[in-house]
Amino acid sequence: MTVLTIASGALPAPSERSFSLSRFGGRWLSPLLLLLLWELGSRTGLIPERTLAAPSAVIGTLLEMVISGELPSNLLVSFARVAAGLLIGVSLGVGLGLIAGLSRAGELAVDPLMQIKRTIPALALTPLFIVWFGIGETPKVALIAFGTIFPVYLNLYSGIRGVDLRLLDAAKSFGLSRWEQVWHVILPSALPSLLVGLRYALSVSILVLVVAEQINASAGLGYLINNARDFMRTDIIVVCLMVYAILGLGADWLVRTIEARALIWRPSIVEQ
Repeated sequence: MTVLTIASGALPAPSERSFSLSRFGGRWLSPLLLLLLWELGSRTGLIPERTLAAPSAVIGTLLEMVISGELPSNLLVSFARVAAGLLIGVSLGVGLGLIAGLSRAGELAVDPLMQIKRTIPALALTPLFIVWFGIGETPKVALIAFGTIFPVYLNLYSGIRGVDLRLLDAAKSFGLSRWEQVWHVILPSALPSLLVGLRYALSVSILVLVVAEQINASAGLGYLINNARDFMRTDIIVVCLMVYAILGLGADWLVRTIEARALIWRPSIVEQ
């Protein structure tokens, strides 16, 4: 009985073993299976190379492009476009969100225009931006900036207007001025919403970049994709799509890291 008790106590329950499997191995099972089926289909001829290159060929092409410097140089160009567009879009979104959120007059002046802007897809403005700015770098950056303004604006505006009135009453009872209330109460309370908007804006910037770089690009990931399309190089296309995905995941990880440090005071309802 003692041996059975020790043995039974040493082994985790079936539910615990299944949880461990699902947590550490289960999430990778289906992607690995998909890659194996993809490789098998390519090697057996079910998936022609002109349709989709094999994973092994994609990895080989990735290494060649990295070693030759072709991928890093074009990646820096794409990164510069995203950074410039985000800097403009996020700055405008934060400024307009503060104006509309902190002032009734600002809301009447800004919010109707932003709601009109919300109904216009950023990519629908591509022909107009080309007419206005030509086919250089300006329309690409402008499209990214235009697409990232509203997520930041809306979330910051909602965060400001959603501040707990009891906190403001407490700030007033301590004698804080209007600007001290904004700095010490309103902005910290709206910060979680702002970071949500920033995460969404980063995702939008990557999506808009994919289309923006199709506008007569002479460098960047879109340039590589256009050239690869002309020569039916599906391996290069897949490599660039992977880089786009990594950019999106990296941007989301960056905001999550900032959120974890900036909002360390916020209690969590999810157990670690």
